[in-house]
Amino acid sequence: MLKKTALIFAFLTVFTAFHGFNADFAAPPDAFAVEADDHSLLSEGEYVISAYDNIIRSVSEREGNDWRLLSAIAYHESRFTPDAVSGRGARGLMQIMPVVARQFEVPADAVADPATNVWLANRLLKKIDTTLRFARNVPERDRMSIVLASYNGGIGHVSDARRLAGLYGENPDSWEVVARYLELKADSAYYENEAVKYGKFTGSRQTIAYVRDVMGRYDKYCRIARR
Repeated sequence: MLKKTALIFAFLTVFTAFHGFNADFAAPPDAFAVEADDHSLLSEGEYVISAYDNIIRSVSEREGNDWRLLSAIAYHESRFTPDAVSGRGARGLMQIMPVVARQFEVPADAVADPATNVWLANRLLKKIDTTLRFARNVPERDRMSIVLASYNGGIGHVSDARRLAGLYGENPDSWEVVARYLELKADSAYYENEAVKYGKFTGSRQTIAYVRDVMGRYDKYCRIARR
């Protein structure tokens, strides 16, 4: 679980170095604040997924994301532990790195707040999705899986895998295809290709397992909780 604490750091490092940062995704004053009644924690028997259902749902719905997916991510990142801190400094329900807070103009001392933590994760997912520039009508499950792979393994490596897929005449918007090229990025015959910008990738097993586990839990949450 905490081996993944560098995931968001990896994304932002790659993203800001090679793509810049779009101010449209930064936080205006109090943009991440939610109403007081949405901060209330639920007691056992009152919630469907976790005591943070109110927070995750209200923030995610406002950002246009499925709260059940964010809940699945929170489970795998922290087991819904709001004061979790990794050895690398990732904090909160979603294990947000300080660099992410800075990029989204959120004060460091606000990251521990569950609503702010969830807001940052939502914003990061949206930024990944926008940056990947999917073709129209991509199946939602493929889209989600590729975004999650970027969230975990870094958008640079995922972009490389998608470029390789296109180079070899395969669909860069298929998660099955992208996962295969992520694995091939450990092979010099692929990572030395001129289409590859971010070099060798040895974390494909972890990233593919992360996507599988989060999507599996998301499916479970979809069965027990309404959108």
